[in-house]
Amino acid sequence: MGRPLPGPARAVTTLTDSPIPKEYAVSKPAARKPTVTVSGYETSIVRCVIAALLVLAGIVWLFVYTHWALDAANYVKIPGVKKPHTPFPWMSDLKKWNYLIGFGLIFVGLIAAANKKTPLGRGRGVVVGMLGCFLIGLVWIVTFYFVGQDPSVHIPVMDQLDQLNLLVGVGFMAVGFTYATKWE
Repeated sequence: MGRPLPGPARAVTTLTDSPIPKEYAVSKPAARKPTVTVSGYETSIVRCVIAALLVLAGIVWLFVYTHWALDAANYVKIPGVKKPHTPFPWMSDLKKWNYLIGFGLIFVGLIAAANKKTPLGRGRGVVVGMLGCFLIGLVWIVTFYFVGQDPSVHIPVMDQLDQLNLLVGVGFMAVGFTYATKWE
């Protein structure tokens, strides 16, 4: 057995008469999770941060590619013309796969935010996420059809994606459906 506890000896008759003070005992492992309760719902701060970081990482990936690596990716060998310098030669080698990576990160981040433990995954947040994704997808496709195909108009990402813009728009709408499945 163990050594006796200090203080007067007494018999333990039930589980509630435990010699361990209640302020030291944690009854559930869930009490150690980093969560916040707002209006009766449990919110996972870790999931919220991961979802936001994934969306932000996708936006940054697309920004870095279009501003620093795109010229080297589109370089065609012409005698006497030097290849443009880029701080990210490995990114230039990926070419259009960079768009898949960037938009994929955005979509995965939005899908991660559709969980019930995030504000966008329950209540009014589901409607905001669902309608937001549907509208972004619709606006993306409509903008591509009316403005993006005009050679006199320069829209940075739409210029390079051409017909793949339809997949981006439909991708946002598909993410909207992940929110629609959470709607109660």
